[in-house]
Amino acid sequence: MLTRETVRPMPGEPTVPARVRELAERLGREGTALPAYIYDLDGLDAHAAAIRAALPSAVELCYAVKANPDPAVLRVVNRHANGLEIASGGELAHVTAAVPGARVTFGGPGKTPAELAAAIRQGVARFHVESPHELRLLGAAAAAADRTASVLLRVNLPFDASPGAAGDLVMGGGPTPFGMDPGLLDDCARWLASGSREAGAVELRGLHAHLASGLDAAAALAAASRVLDFARRWCASHGVRNPEVNLGGGMAVDYQHPRERFDWAAYGRGLGQAARHGETLRIEPGRAVTAYCGWYVTRVLDVKPSHGKTFAVLAGGTHHLRTPAAKGHDQPFAILPLAASATGENSETWPYDWPRPAMEPGRVTLVGQLCTPKDVLARDVQAPGLRAGDLVAFGMAGAYAWNISHHSFLMHPPPAFHYVGA
Repeated sequence: MLTRETVRPMPGEPTVPARVRELAERLGREGTALPAYIYDLDGLDAHAAAIRAALPSAVELCYAVKANPDPAVLRVVNRHANGLEIASGGELAHVTAAVPGARVTFGGPGKTPAELAAAIRQGVARFHVESPHELRLLGAAAAAADRTASVLLRVNLPFDASPGAAGDLVMGGGPTPFGMDPGLLDDCARWLASGSREAGAVELRGLHAHLASGLDAAAALAAASRVLDFARRWCASHGVRNPEVNLGGGMAVDYQHPRERFDWAAYGRGLGQAARHGETLRIEPGRAVTAYCGWYVTRVLDVKPSHGKTFAVLAGGTHHLRTPAAKGHDQPFAILPLAASATGENSETWPYDWPRPAMEPGRVTLVGQLCTPKDVLARDVQAPGLRAGDLVAFGMAGAYAWNISHHSFLMHPPPAFHYVGA
């Protein structure tokens, strides 16, 4: 049996939903069922619905599949989204199979001719074009298929998108492989007006810009204002009527404060005030939609001191949950203690005749099973005491988690996947 009893939540500890906790405890009793991912689909459904409700009707919500392409997650999100944004031919095939009929947008650099041709055949709704060369490739693919490709040109505007914000991943504002300098947009416009068969197979609908990630609502609105100012002037000068402007994603997710959320209400109000009649605004959040629905649940294998520090070795590690290594943070977690039996230390989940390695409340580093000092999930963090056999539930594991991890390193088995709710 598992119990919290006298253990109190630590500052920054995520709140484990009751149904997630119940399932984690059951998996913990099954011995070999961990590590596992648990996706709270009810929580995701409510969160996605709240995001959609906070946005005005003039703003479309498009989910960035790269954040979490789990089929069950995609189906829940798609109930509330106006479309799904993919960034590869593999994601295109995956989304087509997982969510038939979903409205798809194709973004990202380095699209191959084969991917563009497949996307044309699949009827992708919008293409975000990253360069003049890519635009010509798309025109050739569309003309060969005797179809029309609707395009937004991705611009890399020369300004800082994140002053005074928690911006942690810069995608524009300086030299990057993403999007085009404004001068290249003009090159694209001239080619589109050339009258060639390939150019005639492309319909210019507007511009796309994604300049940074990790922005709070105020910084995101400030970036949106500058993007809209440029996009309106550029589209008007090139005859693009009723333009579409994709503002990208990048809404902040604060792993140090897992109970906090991006201020969608303020962001929605700001976009509503900025929107103009006849134009379409679109956003593409990923992490901020699904991060909170995912839990990576594993077991403490050992607890030991090392040169004045305490380490807890867990089953699994960053080959399952790479997020903390990729972002350089401590993954928020909750301890689900394994209770001792009434007759002593032994229980069905602790079958040995010696006491469990343990630590009192204090600081600990949570590591995985990999042969590298980089396999760290949380470093020198406060914990309410733990023992071998206890469970650890890492929260905010619903985005850029399993799907970005180096699965094959050391060839440990993959985690199981479980779902609660819709």
